[in-house]
Amino acid sequence: MRKILVVIGSCNIDLLFQLDQVPGPGETRIARSFSLHHGGKGANQAVAARRAGAEVRLIAQLGQDEQGDRLYRALAAEGIDLGGVLRSLLPTGSACILLEDSGENRITIYPGANRDHFDHDLPWQLRDASYVLAQLEVDPQLVLAAAQICRAKRIPFVLNASPVQGLSAELLALSDILLINAQEAAQILGQEVRPDTALPAAKELARTRMGAVITLGEHGLVWASGAESAQLPAYSVTVTDSTGCGDAFAGVFVASLAAKASLSAAARRANAAAALTATVVGAQDALPYQPDIEQFLTSHTPHTEDPS
Repeated sequence: MRKILVVIGSCNIDLLFQLDQVPGPGETRIARSFSLHHGGKGANQAVAARRAGAEVRLIAQLGQDEQGDRLYRALAAEGIDLGGVLRSLLPTGSACILLEDSGENRITIYPGANRDHFDHDLPWQLRDASYVLAQLEVDPQLVLAAAQICRAKRIPFVLNASPVQGLSAELLALSDILLINAQEAAQILGQEVRPDTALPAAKELARTRMGAVITLGEHGLVWASGAESAQLPAYSVTVTDSTGCGDAFAGVFVASLAAKASLSAAARRANAAAALTATVVGAQDALPYQPDIEQFLTSHTPHTEDPS
């Protein structure tokens, strides 16, 4: 039986406004441009993993509306198994993204169908999973049920704990690999996580699991697994839009693990994918394909890792 990378997560239509800077309280600013894009952390990560070469099944929920039809067609065109995508009576999820000229963004999400309650027949959907990757923009009980099945079946469960407000102690304990940013790490650990303190934080988070990765934006990332740990700087690229970088990282990271890469190699490959994504506007539109990642890694001098 061939093994599948299963992604559990959200699907959204992104409403993208580009402007010089976001408005302050009570202020109105005129956007320079407006566009619609396909997004949602689950869909983004599934597309990123698929473009990186993985066989992917998506467990998600769309509305029974025009936007849901549009997203379904786009995901099918990527070659993703959509047997786990159900249609809700709630509207398809949406996100409003304010993108500044600096490349920074502010995002507000309406979950809609993403937070509807379905069981998805998880034992069947996870029957042939090699890895499971989930986030928290969907029903937390669905993610928890998947994590429980993964633990029972010894399927590695990777949690991108975003937004961290939906993270329970039980789900945290069931996560084999944590993939989070510095703000999420700080909320989990109850202490500030800065670039100079991120490596000890990753070691602490990895102490009771297979591994942990903390992404640090322009400062790169840190990872820890067992007795090994390292910090990787970010690649130097011209940032156009940082919207999909974290999802590119997550999808390519787990796709690499599913292809038997070490955590270190997976992190380096995902780091390159995130850098490429930052150079293009949009979320799914910007996600790189496998040849793009390979070419980027070949043409950029690898950073030195100092395991500690």
